[in-house]
Amino acid sequence: MSEVALRIEQLTVEVEGKEILHNINLEMKRGETHVLFGPNGSGKTTLVMTIMGFPKYRVTKGKIVFKGQDITELSLDERARLGIGMSFQRPPVVRGVKMRDMVAACLRGRESEGRINQLAEKANLVDFLDREMNYGFSGGEIKRSELMQLMAQKPTLTLIDEPESGVDLVNIALIGELLNSLLEKDCPIPERKCTGLIITHTGHILDYVSARTGYVMLDGRIVCEGDPHEILKTIKAKGYVECAKCVK
Repeated sequence: MSEVALRIEQLTVEVEGKEILHNINLEMKRGETHVLFGPNGSGKTTLVMTIMGFPKYRVTKGKIVFKGQDITELSLDERARLGIGMSFQRPPVVRGVKMRDMVAACLRGRESEGRINQLAEKANLVDFLDREMNYGFSGGEIKRSELMQLMAQKPTLTLIDEPESGVDLVNIALIGELLNSLLEKDCPIPERKCTGLIITHTGHILDYVSARTGYVMLDGRIVCEGDPHEILKTIKAKGYVECAKCVK
């Protein structure tokens, strides 16, 4: 049986004194890709920010267990060193830092300059390596930059926040290819080292990346779990209001 990569138990989270997440339960086995649907403002980003360990997101109840270790009280950098990585919905511009240097930092000295160029070629970003991070980049270029850094980091748990946001159809196909590479989709699940949780509002990413399990989040609660394509079909046909009927 595959080991559990991530287990979330009764997770309740406050942001600036307001409770945003309520009793979240979720479990992912190693190598699986899960997808979290939900309308804007439902708490999806709060969940991944909490898993990543951003201090603004305060856990008031429950726990987060990563590969058997309770990480609820660990700092962001400690979680990153354990192997958790994240792609943001709206990554910041970092003036004065070249993309080449950022990718080199993600590699942590493991690889040569040739590996940086190889990753840049895969992400179609060779001409961006000596530019400042995300400065003047399009939405698609920023997303590809984020994924290139994750591929350099090689996390064992990858949190992807809205990969389709601000991206055109040409870029989303390439982003799908990069995600499939990052999540080792060319290997059977038992052989994969990377587990992925993808947040989506539109579900478009499922045209390019397969997922094993889907969830729907409404008002800070997971109200539905099942086949992601069936969930998406329901959302497209009847909207999230149909998912709300599942709430007891």
